[in-house]
Amino acid sequence: MTTMTRFRQREPETAIRRNRIGRWIRGCAGLAAFATLSAAPTTSDGFAIPLPGTVFQFPRDHGAHPEFRLEWWYVTGHLLDAQQRRVGFQATFFRQVTRDRATQVHLAHMALVDPVNRRFYHQERLNRDGWDAQADTQTLSVRNGPWSLRMVEGTQEEMELAGGVRSELRFLLRLVPRKPLVVFGEQGVSRKGEDPAAASHYLTFSRLAVSGTLAIGEEPVREVTGEAWMDHEISSSQLSANQVGWDWVSLQLRDEPRELMLYLLRRADGSADPASTLQWVSPEGRAERRTFVWEVLSTWRSPDTGAVYPARIRLTTEDPKTGLKRAFTLEPLLPNQELTGGLAGIAYWEGACRVLDSDGRDVGSAYMELTGYAAPLKL
Repeated sequence: MTTMTRFRQREPETAIRRNRIGRWIRGCAGLAAFATLSAAPTTSDGFAIPLPGTVFQFPRDHGAHPEFRLEWWYVTGHLLDAQQRRVGFQATFFRQVTRDRATQVHLAHMALVDPVNRRFYHQERLNRDGWDAQADTQTLSVRNGPWSLRMVEGTQEEMELAGGVRSELRFLLRLVPRKPLVVFGEQGVSRKGEDPAAASHYLTFSRLAVSGTLAIGEEPVREVTGEAWMDHEISSSQLSANQVGWDWVSLQLRDEPRELMLYLLRRADGSADPASTLQWVSPEGRAERRTFVWEVLSTWRSPDTGAVYPARIRLTTEDPKTGLKRAFTLEPLLPNQELTGGLAGIAYWEGACRVLDSDGRDVGSAYMELTGYAAPLKL
């Protein structure tokens, strides 16, 4: 089975200027509809909207932003032990304000895929703000039960991640940025749809050196090293009304310090929303947009939810370094990397993938997130 989505982003320069003016006028009109008596526009229920030109201050902006409804800190990566056994891991900390503004709710997901033993481990935690869960507003320090992600060296932006899955595994990892922080989007705003509120501040460390320890079951604790990707998104609405979900990829090339990020926003009619984007990250940490083609080469059906997810993907885009087309095939380390959403009620696929070039050579690592397949996603 092969399905293909072509998505074009680049336009002639005059058209770009004309369309930017049109978007700016439409955006201003839309924001006015959300405006309250305060100077800054908000959603209809009073939550902040990401504004162009926001000046970020660190380490404060690595922390929580309670004026926004929704926020997450998200780390994925690939690890190797001394025997070169490979695992993939995910750690996500969500913070959301209830609509009555009475409290904040903290949801966290942990997952690890062990392809050697063909095991996928995952767990969720859900707690109200307070004793069991918290997010600092002055620096990166989030926790949910025994899980935590914190900045241990503010000037170098080094982090420590402590996580696990029940009594089945545990890990303690040190994350050290290898490249500058990337701010995706235009003027600090990553658009997610036509709705002016459908946007985020999207901050990313696209390549982190990882070292630490991992223990699975009764096995001895092993030393591990690898690389990771970290997203911090700050938002009050991630979707427009006609969208049902998204496909997201973070891809790290092995032999050169470049990465790419893609999100394909899917509409209810099966089309791709124009806000969908692919961006390369240069060695200097500069984001560069390019067109892309997304081809579903095969699918996988979940035995738990019945959802049919894309499995093998061919991603074709222009390499900004050479100007030539470049194709990557994403192959999951295991087919079943679905988080079934017992606490949050949202099932999605989040998985570690190998990256093959057009000649079939293994050239990198990726993580892929597929949402809205078990049921339309509503945030």
